[in-house]
Amino acid sequence: DANRQISEYKFKLSKAEQDRTTLEQNIGRLEGQVARYKNAAENAEKIEDELKAEKRKLQRELRTALDKIEEMEMTNSHLMKRLEKMKANRTALLSQQ
Repeated sequence: DANRQISEYKFKLSKAEQDRTTLEQNIGRLEGQVARYKNAAENAEKIEDELKAEKRKLQRELRTALDKIEEMEMTNSHLMKRLEKMKANRTALLSQQ
C-alpha cells in the first residue's frame, strides 16, 4: 500500500513538474507577445503623431493656397473691370471719330 502511494505521489510530482514546465513556457510565450504588442502600440502611436503633424502641415498649406486663390480671384476681378473700362473708353473714342 505504501509503495502504491509512493508511486502515486511520484506520478503526481511528475505531472506537476510537467504542468509547471508548460506554464513556464506559456509565460515566456505570453511575455514575448506582450513585448511585441507593446512595440507595435508604441510604433502606432509614433505613426499617429507623425500623421497628425502631417495633417496640420497640409491644412496650413491648404489655407495658404485658398487664401492665394481668393487673392488671385480678387485681382482677376479687378483687372477684368479695368479691361472692361478700357474697352468702353476705346469704343467711346472710336465712336467720337
